[in-house]
Amino acid sequence: MKLVILDRDGTINADSDEFIKSPEEWTPLPGALEAIARLNHAGWHTVIASNQSGLGRGLFDVASLNAMHAKMHKMLAAQGGRIDAVFYCPHSPDEGCLCRKPLPGLFEQIGERFGVDLKGTPVVGDGLRDLQAGAAVGCDPHLVLTGKGAEFRGRPLPPAYPAGTQVHEDLAGFADWLIARLAPPKSLP
Repeated sequence: MKLVILDRDGTINADSDEFIKSPEEWTPLPGALEAIARLNHAGWHTVIASNQSGLGRGLFDVASLNAMHAKMHKMLAAQGGRIDAVFYCPHSPDEGCLCRKPLPGLFEQIGERFGVDLKGTPVVGDGLRDLQAGAAVGCDPHLVLTGKGAEFRGRPLPPAYPAGTQVHEDLAGFADWLIARLAPPKSLP
């Protein structure tokens, strides 16, 4: 199974320090939905792993989160794409759960649900926690320079980032890289 694990806020949609709390606030980043559709058309299953501590903080409820995801699914379908599953941590940072990134709980759940070893599975996010959580289960880390990742545009990554982290301008850049990497070689005339 060809699987890609994506962060949500800052990777697929615009992020906010005030949290994304409603479907009206959920806005896709330019080219992100098209990138997911291209991944799907190239045979990749896409899954989201996202911290949603706004739930634990009481800033929005599960109905609002479901409405945000319904909007995302509808907009993706219009591009010919899909997200196969959304895994999220609903806890606030002080609850001591095992699923809040940078801990690997969400990734362990994904591996169990899909019955796959995640070693070598690409994980794409805009922040250190996204990549640390994936690297803890053997995923290949990919940072996008959108959302929180924009601060590293033109700068080297700090040593805290997992070894081998690859950097892409945005989700479309990652999709281009992954699809080209696995394209069959062109024959010479």
